[in-house]
Amino acid sequence: MSGMFEGKNVLVTGGTRGIGKDIVHRFAAEGANVAFTYRSSTSEADALVAELGADRAMAIQGDAAAVESADEAIGAVLDAWGTIDVLVNNAGVTRDNLMLRATAEDWDLVLNTNLKSVFNFCKAAYRPMMKQRAGRIVNISSVVGVTGNAGQTNYSASKAGMIGLSKSLAKELGKRGVTVNVVAPGFIATDMTAELPEAARDAMLGAVPLSRPGSGDDVASAVLFLSSDGAAYITGHVLHVDGGLAM
Repeated sequence: MSGMFEGKNVLVTGGTRGIGKDIVHRFAAEGANVAFTYRSSTSEADALVAELGADRAMAIQGDAAAVESADEAIGAVLDAWGTIDVLVNNAGVTRDNLMLRATAEDWDLVLNTNLKSVFNFCKAAYRPMMKQRAGRIVNISSVVGVTGNAGQTNYSASKAGMIGLSKSLAKELGKRGVTVNVVAPGFIATDMTAELPEAARDAMLGAVPLSRPGSGDDVASAVLFLSSDGAAYITGHVLHVDGGLAM
């Protein structure tokens, strides 16, 4: 198979469902070797590898919030394929509640999974990409990391932190030819958004100028663009994929 990412080696965190799975599929369709991490969905991971082919896909189990998991995942990609060309930090969870009812445990889980994981994986990829003098890092934030959202103080904080981390890292890595960018999805039709109360979904959809939810493929298209040669002069940017929600 030939494509825009033929011969490129990609790692996607949280790649067995939702947006992450769509990103994995799109990179594979464009010829890339794609590794992806997962925490507990072993059957889904095995099925995805079987679908894409074991010679071009790799499933890596681990907790993205754990430093050793990131080191092991980056190491596995380098051992198998020699380089790490694209890193997509997509792993994420929600534990929504008004702050009055939010627990410290929920705060820690969301911040560790959504934000600490980005630190872990970016740090693990830092030296290899610097040595290569090439690389693309794309971090999946959220519109609520820019606008905030009632009942999501933990999630919004994690996604806002991701933007600050990405801008700072872009300044560190730019001289070595490594770009760091952010995709901020809005209301995307996924298993995660399907768990929102109907009133919340309707209210969010009503605020979208394009009057429809986005798809995982909409987000994947943005990720592939920022990972491509066509985005070589773009770094530290936040690309909204939200149908105009954040305007």
